[in-house]
Amino acid sequence: MTAGPGTRDFLAALGLLLVFEGVLYALAPGALKRMFEAAQTLDDGALRIGGVLAVAAGVAVVWWVRG
Repeated sequence: MTAGPGTRDFLAALGLLLVFEGVLYALAPGALKRMFEAAQTLDDGALRIGGVLAVAAGVAVVWWVRG
């Protein structure tokens, strides 16, 4: 597969995301179920704020690492 460095970085990041997700599901399925149940009780605004904060933290980490 011939792909540019940006594509390879994106695919590597996507693969790493899947690894982390898989580890969480494999090691703590009960905790994840409880977390999903708790998330259903939150209002949309709280979930949205959490999502925006997660995106901001992710961008900051990538910016810091790729400098």
